[in-house]
Amino acid sequence: MVAVPDEAVPDRAVPDRGELDAYSRTVSTVARTLSPQVASVILPGRGGGSAVVVDEQHLLTNAHVVGRRTQGSATFADGTEESFTVVGADPLSDLAVLRVQGSPPPPATFGNADALVVGQLVVAVGSPLGFTGSVTAGVVSALGRALPVRQRDAVRVIEDVIQTDAALNPGNSGGALADSAGRVVGINTAVAGVGVGLAVPINATTRRIIGTLMVEGRVRRAYLGLVGVPAPLPDDVAARTGQAAGVRVVEVVRGGPADLAGVRTGDLVLAVGREVVSDAQGIQRQLFGEVIGLALPVTVLRNGAMVDMVTRPVELTA
Repeated sequence: MVAVPDEAVPDRAVPDRGELDAYSRTVSTVARTLSPQVASVILPGRGGGSAVVVDEQHLLTNAHVVGRRTQGSATFADGTEESFTVVGADPLSDLAVLRVQGSPPPPATFGNADALVVGQLVVAVGSPLGFTGSVTAGVVSALGRALPVRQRDAVRVIEDVIQTDAALNPGNSGGALADSAGRVVGINTAVAGVGVGLAVPINATTRRIIGTLMVEGRVRRAYLGLVGVPAPLPDDVAARTGQAAGVRVVEVVRGGPADLAGVRTGDLVLAVGREVVSDAQGIQRQLFGEVIGLALPVTVLRNGAMVDMVTRPVELTA
């Protein structure tokens, strides 16, 4: 074999070593920082996935990783193995909190997924099948994706899911998706297709869910009984209200709170709880446990007129 000197290779085939080195340094630094904070978790009779250290007692993973199991074991990068109990799981956000019996490594630093932009570098760190520090890198390929999930007869969406081209596999579920500073901005949840992975964002809504799981072991949600899709407002209404879009009701569950309040198929929901909504996620943000049984105003556009109604959400049962 004859070695070809660099000078003989066309310029377009030679990578910019400066840029490559900077990229490599960033990814390796994130991997070195996060690998000790990501554990491999095994649940008897179910398999396992990955989990991220949240504090001196808790790990964060996917609800689908733990299923209905209540305990398991976590193995960290240094080989330490600790047993854990499942504090709580929330299938409708695909998040679960585990309590470690011993002392896990120092916690990861959590960021804010709302600050991400498309094209931004992200690093996925997992511990599939005990292979600690499994690392892949890519970019945020899309934001604001919705991942439909079903709980019995109720269909909701995990809102603002992060889409990335960082390669994932099922064992990475529950692992960390981090930005270039090593801050965890998502929990890897699914492989959506070839070259496409999804992660549950770390933001104000999911922080609230995580905190509730730690304290109460479950997340109580209110239920209105309607299904809607985003839809633009008519130009005259948009000009009058300053609101560009609402939620078109495509289904009202018979006998549900929305039905009893008078919401109809075809209505365009403008506000729930006096908060403007433009998508299903906007409605869901109003439907945590504290509004169960209380009067919750809903404003819709019907036949060109705004109609105010009062709903009384019920608890969404498991």
